[in-house]
Amino acid sequence: MKKIKEYLLITIGIALTAIALEYFFFPNDIASGGVSGIGLVVNSLTGISTSIVVFVLNILLFVVAFFVLGKSFGAKSIYATIMLSVFMYIIETFFTPGILTENLFLASFFGSGILAMGAAIVFNEGASTGGTSIIAAIISKYTAIGVGSAVLITDSLVCLMAIGAFGVDKGLFGFFSVVMIGILIDKFIDGFNTCKQVFIVTNKEKLVLEYITKDINRGCTVLNAQGGFTGSDVKIIYTVLDTKQFITLKKFIKEKNPEAFITVNESAEVLGEGFKSYN
Repeated sequence: MKKIKEYLLITIGIALTAIALEYFFFPNDIASGGVSGIGLVVNSLTGISTSIVVFVLNILLFVVAFFVLGKSFGAKSIYATIMLSVFMYIIETFFTPGILTENLFLASFFGSGILAMGAAIVFNEGASTGGTSIIAAIISKYTAIGVGSAVLITDSLVCLMAIGAFGVDKGLFGFFSVVMIGILIDKFIDGFNTCKQVFIVTNKEKLVLEYITKDINRGCTVLNAQGGFTGSDVKIIYTVLDTKQFITLKKFIKEKNPEAFITVNESAEVLGEGFKSYN
């Protein structure tokens, strides 16, 4: 069931990526880096379908990656890469994409947002759409350049190609999109993995513990402490919850233990049982 959910989310992410490319970037000749940007340039020069160019280039890159990098690019990434070309082909063939807006800024802005959301979903499930991430990994392996810098370099080269093919304005909007997508992907992934670190100072620890472990079905840790003002012994319950679980806990404590003291912190990432896997 977990695998089905992962592949379903990857499919949704890939669908969003394809929509951003086909309805915002490609109709306005904005190459937002990556293999899709190369495909757009090749399409403008030869007339070959962008989806076919993207598919062929990604397959070649995966073959190279297999021999150079080993099996670090697994089944999920291969699935995501193939499905991106499939979605692009379906849109190009059956839903002829038109220009939703001719304003380059709006196309770049909304296209970047949708693409970043889709890519973040894919990355969050441990997959990749191949493309320049493979090239970047190869560059990083044989040079002192980090993967992030290598991605920026390869995407920038694609944008330079776009300047030659489509002009300075569209090429610069490609650069803008590359930067914006990179920033938004990080923001979206942080948002997906955000949890609440909760510290509860209470004199009804058994009641609160039972609710957390039985009703919310989360683990927690009990700390022995002493009140600085009263000098009395108190219990501090520490737990990590998602936003929905925290809302239910807060409502419960308000009703059953309103004198409790709660401190809440945002946690960007939580690894371990019940949360994100170390893998």
